[in-house]
Amino acid sequence: MPKKRKSRGRHKGGKGKEDLVQCDDCGALIPRSKAVKITRPVIPIDYQLARELRAKGAVIPQYYVTKYLCVRCAIHRGIIKIRSEDERKSRPIQFRF
Repeated sequence: MPKKRKSRGRHKGGKGKEDLVQCDDCGALIPRSKAVKITRPVIPIDYQLARELRAKGAVIPQYYVTKYLCVRCAIHRGIIKIRSEDERKSRPIQFRF
C-alpha cells in the first residue's frame, strides 16, 4: 500500500520504538512522537479575582500544564486542522530571530 505521509504521521525519525503516552481526553495509548503536545498557562484562582488582584498590584503565580492529545481528539477540539494534500506537502514558514 502507498504511504500517505513520508513520516507516517510521526516525528521519531529512525529511533526505533519509543514509549507510549496516554491521551488526556479519551485515554488512548499513543506513541509520544505522534501525540499532539499542548502547554498552556494555568492560574490557580478565579479569573475575576485575579483581575482585581492585579489591579491592586499583586503578583499572581501561574504554572504551565502540559497535555498530550491523540490526533483524533486534537482535531475534534479544533487544535489542529484537516489540511488538503497540497497543504500537507508544504511546510509552514518558521520565523527565526
